[in-house]
Amino acid sequence: MAAIEAHDLVKVYPPGIRALDGLSFEVEQGTIFGLLGPNGAGKSTTIKILTTLSKATSGRALVAGHDVDRDQGGARAAIGCVAQKSGVDLEATGRENVILQGQLYGMGGAELGRRADELLTRFGLADAARRPAKTFSGGMQRRLDIAMGLVHRPEVLFLDEPTTGLDPEVRADMWSEIARLVSVDGLTILLTTHYMDEADVLAKRLAIVDRGRVVAEGTPEGLKGELRGDAIHVELREAYLDGRVQVALAGIAGVHDVQLEGRSLHARADSGATAVPAVLTALDAAGVGAASVTVARPSLDDVYLRYAGRAFRSAEDEAANLAQRQGDGR
Repeated sequence: MAAIEAHDLVKVYPPGIRALDGLSFEVEQGTIFGLLGPNGAGKSTTIKILTTLSKATSGRALVAGHDVDRDQGGARAAIGCVAQKSGVDLEATGRENVILQGQLYGMGGAELGRRADELLTRFGLADAARRPAKTFSGGMQRRLDIAMGLVHRPEVLFLDEPTTGLDPEVRADMWSEIARLVSVDGLTILLTTHYMDEADVLAKRLAIVDRGRVVAEGTPEGLKGELRGDAIHVELREAYLDGRVQVALAGIAGVHDVQLEGRSLHARADSGATAVPAVLTALDAAGVGAASVTVARPSLDDVYLRYAGRAFRSAEDEAANLAQRQGDGR
């Protein structure tokens, strides 16, 4: 039995904003599954539905065998959730935060105290356990969030953008903690992230989400392996909208999947080292100036570009502009 099943989830917010548009995936027990996509892709909406905090407009979802609509109590007892926004009470101590979370799940007495101390020790918070959480660093607060989500020993843990805002060293430490939750505790983890490297390192399988739909699913290595050759990225000196870039590259053998977004040119080549001189020569002959060029092996960014039809950065900008327009009432 899959630990999580999402079947054709649709979520429409007034006045007709379609956050999810038939999203489907399954998560194997005892693994980390990543939902990778830009802000606004529908990841947090998916988490809210799977954790019973929101109802889908249509579709069906099960978590640990519990239908999230028909058996909300069973689903809630089986899951832990670390939301994108911290749930830590900053005025309470670290230990008080964990104790309170356990009490909300009906735990108490010496058993709860032992569990709180165990988790605080495990996440390196024992020495700070009796300090107010407002004195904790950002990384410490995030570790406390995870300890709170684990206090009742859930079967499935939801981590919604768990490392947003953390510096690289703290992020790497957090990755190690998350990986241990699976290897040592046997938890199933659904991780949402917009960090390509995070999904690549942690997820056994992942689904790439764009505009409320899963556009690609598989292992990170498998998805990257579908892209033959090398990725070529050329930053042009200006945006060329007259089609001359595409025409210039059309006749170069071994160069394919050419896409142009503003001043950013993306293409794939059977051999990047061989193709780059030919690409630059063709662009120069067409009067197109190149500011820089890079060649790399396929990445998840390239996978996103292939299946979503635009670069990840462009999708992030699109989501930010849409949020601003909605906030302005336009």
